[in-house]
Amino acid sequence: MLSRTRTFIDFMVRCDVLTFGDFIAKSGRPTPYFVNAGRYRTGEQLRELGRFYAAAIDEAFGDGVDVLFGPAYKGIPLAVTTGIALAEQHGRDLGVCFDRKEAKDHGEGGSLIGHPLADGDRVVIVEDVTTAGTSVRETVPLLQAAANVEVVGLVVGVDRRERGTREDVSALDELAISLGLRTVSLATIDDIVEHLAQATVDGRRVLGDDDLARIAAYRDAFGV
Repeated sequence: MLSRTRTFIDFMVRCDVLTFGDFIAKSGRPTPYFVNAGRYRTGEQLRELGRFYAAAIDEAFGDGVDVLFGPAYKGIPLAVTTGIALAEQHGRDLGVCFDRKEAKDHGEGGSLIGHPLADGDRVVIVEDVTTAGTSVRETVPLLQAAANVEVVGLVVGVDRRERGTREDVSALDELAISLGLRTVSLATIDDIVEHLAQATVDGRRVLGDDDLARIAAYRDAFGV
């Protein structure tokens, strides 16, 4: 595991973004852990978050990307802070674009805000977490309806490593195959368990034995 991955996991814990207990996922499924990017609440936290995403994008895509896209709503601050970090720390001044849930019929109109998409643009989507990949499957046609763009990648904070429609393939891997894009995660649930089963964060053990057992059972039922 990369040192950067361990640092990112600790960062999520400190920001109360990664928590363990009893939750209901967006899919309606009970889950023993939850990732909520809405809890990045300060300028310093968002700045640090952008640096994690920017490092992953620079490493994975280099100069092979023109535009960052953040799906509403939680993807919007992700795209903005990542764009700033790429410009400041990696010398890559990319376009930043996001959507609104409902299209406007006045002002600039439309459903997309920010960098105007153009034919040939190479787009990377940034998301907080992926479970089934539904939002990404909805986002790609939206982008391609705006211009003849190439969606080259998807970067997520956490890959839950849950099954897609096949027993042996994760939802994130299915996205890569079906949409022809590269997927990158800053951490997976396996990374999280491996790290927090042994490490403490600020002197506190975050993942107890009961949590580990419940996550293992959940992974047996729904994971790959």
